[in-house]
Amino acid sequence: MKEFEKVFKTESEVADFGREIGRNCSPGTVYALIGDLGTGKTTLTKYIAEGLGVEESITSPTFNIVKSYYSGRIPLHHFDVYRLGSSDEFFDIGGEEYLEGNGVCVIEWADLISDVLPDSAKIIEISWPSDAKVDERIYRCSF
Repeated sequence: MKEFEKVFKTESEVADFGREIGRNCSPGTVYALIGDLGTGKTTLTKYIAEGLGVEESITSPTFNIVKSYYSGRIPLHHFDVYRLGSSDEFFDIGGEEYLEGNGVCVIEWADLISDVLPDSAKIIEISWPSDAKVDERIYRCSF
C-alpha cells in the first residue's frame, strides 16, 4: 500500500477526489474513514457515491448503522459505526457479509472496528490543519 497526503482547500477539491475514487472502485473494496466529528466523512462518501453513479441522496447512517445503495454500477454500503460498542456488534449486524460481498463498503469511524477490517482496506484519515482554516482538510491515505 502506498501512503500519501493531500490537503484540500475547498469542497470542490474533495468532490473531485471522491468522484475519482468512486469511478475507480471495484467490487469488494473497503474504504475506512477516520476523523473527528465534522471533518467531512459523510461528504467524502457522497462524492464517492457520485463517482459510482449512485442516484440516491447520501446521508449519514448514524441511527441505521448501514445504508445500502444499489443504483450505481456497484452496490455501495455506507456504515457509520460510531454507535457500536465493539467489533462484535459489527458482526452481530452482519458486517462481515458486507465486507466479503461484491459491493463497495465505506465505513465512517472505522478506527472503532479496526481489528476486523480486512488488510486490504483503504484508509483515509481526515483532519484539520493546525492553523484551523475553516474549509481546509488534510487527507492521509493508505492505498
